[in-house]
Amino acid sequence: MTEQTTWAQILDQAIAFRHQLHQSPELTWQEERTTQRIRQQLDQLGIVWRECGKHGTVATLAADRSGRHVGLRGDIDALPIHEACDVPFKSQTEGTMHACGHDGHTAALWATAAWLKQHEDTLQGPVSFLFQPAEEGGHGAESMIQHGALNGIDVIFGWHNWPAMPFGQAVCPDGPVMSGNGTFTIEVIGKGGHASQPELCKDPVVAAAAITLNLQQIISRQLPPQAAAVVNVSSIEAPSASTVIPETAKLSGSIRLSDPSLRSRINDAIVQISQDTARAYGVEAQVQCEARYDATINHAEAAGEFRQALAAELGDDWRSTALAVPIMASEDFSYYLQQIPGAFALIGMHDDEKFHHPCHSPHYQFNDQLIEQVVRCFARLCQAPLPCKD
Repeated sequence: MTEQTTWAQILDQAIAFRHQLHQSPELTWQEERTTQRIRQQLDQLGIVWRECGKHGTVATLAADRSGRHVGLRGDIDALPIHEACDVPFKSQTEGTMHACGHDGHTAALWATAAWLKQHEDTLQGPVSFLFQPAEEGGHGAESMIQHGALNGIDVIFGWHNWPAMPFGQAVCPDGPVMSGNGTFTIEVIGKGGHASQPELCKDPVVAAAAITLNLQQIISRQLPPQAAAVVNVSSIEAPSASTVIPETAKLSGSIRLSDPSLRSRINDAIVQISQDTARAYGVEAQVQCEARYDATINHAEAAGEFRQALAAELGDDWRSTALAVPIMASEDFSYYLQQIPGAFALIGMHDDEKFHHPCHSPHYQFNDQLIEQVVRCFARLCQAPLPCKD
């Protein structure tokens, strides 16, 4: 069997594996079948793996080599979204969908493992493959680290497909590539009553509306214009009848920030503005702010390596100039980069006709052509032989 045929078979198997995962998506911390399939595939390749916390798997090649130990990560969980795509491998799990391409990330990582297994004797140092659960808000990376996923690893690389960029383009900056995030809830407590007698009530709905508007001054007036940040009220709940002023209203929303030092400043402003505004309307505001993920901040040396691999694979025009970074979406790959050097890239996938729907859309589709690109980039980062292009 020639090398070209071998690589073609691996690529076909990776795409088939991706479609299989897409048909049977599992939510954060529920990825039991997905994990079993990944481990079965690793067993078939003869690759040694170990459990890493709940549903996490770490597989390693060339464990006895003395060179740099490279870690490569793929996430495996899906989202609570009903799929609207009419594809042959459409999700068979009601209300659950791989709407962020984690099935593609997993397939690309498996394909990398399959290719490098065939060239294990050429590896100068160990390569570990981190199949991580619970990226979608479940802090899966933090759990993997707590269970020793990074033990012995010197540098780690990861990626995410990005429909807003054309296929063949990517970004991998020094410093922040994706933002940190957090959530907040504000309970506005007033005094309910008849809508015809507002003077006898303390209306939480009017206060909630004022709080929503006043929170907008945080970005425009309390942070420097250069700061990449968002404060967004995404929900207002005040269930009542048309003739009733309710007792309470509830606001909820999220923040995004590229500089971790801004988190406490933004949270403090949310609390102060909410409580001061509520006081002005004669009501009370109880505020809770919760951190989720910190910004994903690339290490310069590792990001430079990744850029070299992307340029070699995608060509001279690989670097996207239209996509502003850091993007305001978040990633728990940030946990890894807080522990060891590494870099994270966003790789474009739309081709003007398909694959342009954004992540987390029920119409989202992953572009299978990305798998080959990513495997070749990972092979370069591991200083391994490259698969032959078609």
